[in-house]
Amino acid sequence: MDFFSSERLDSLNKIFRINLINSITGYKSANLLGTISKKGIENLAIFSSVTHLGSNPALLSFFVRPNVVPRNTYKNIKEKKFFTVNHISKEKISDAHHTSAKYDEDISEFDKTSFQSEYKNNWEAPFVKDSAVQLGCKYLNEYKIRENGCSLIVASIEIIFIREGLLQNDGWVELSKGNVVTVNGLDAYALPKTIKRFKYARPK
Repeated sequence: MDFFSSERLDSLNKIFRINLINSITGYKSANLLGTISKKGIENLAIFSSVTHLGSNPALLSFFVRPNVVPRNTYKNIKEKKFFTVNHISKEKISDAHHTSAKYDEDISEFDKTSFQSEYKNNWEAPFVKDSAVQLGCKYLNEYKIRENGCSLIVASIEIIFIREGLLQNDGWVELSKGNVVTVNGLDAYALPKTIKRFKYARPK
């Protein structure tokens, strides 16, 4: 097996280290966060850190990197409080990845990709049209990570849209039927396949 000590990690090439640390924890969610600025400019950015915090109340969270450079998504969420989380399909991974490019705040990623925005239920942020799962979220709080300067954003899930055929009778959403992708590291996309569902585990 390849072995890395903390001393070896410190000596690694920057890009090698970034790729290594970002991929060793396993597959991550891949989502497009939609926001709109005070000027009315729509923003779309891919995130791989969105995760649920609980179902009652319905909460999710994601990390933003240190604000040493402008972060349009973060700025829009702090100013407007509302954003959307949109799942990515296999057919859209190239455009989804392109949203990680650093555009000026006056340029919308919707204009630089094939994604189309849509507004519904009077939600104040753009959804990605045709996304299999769309969440309307509201900013609640953030927590600074002192060790590296990141921030953990906490938001409530206010509205949910799920493509027909994905929602099962017990509330489970079968994402594999929607060709929803995941990400390994920073730039490798994968298509998960459901192997088996198990009943609630109890002591033997």
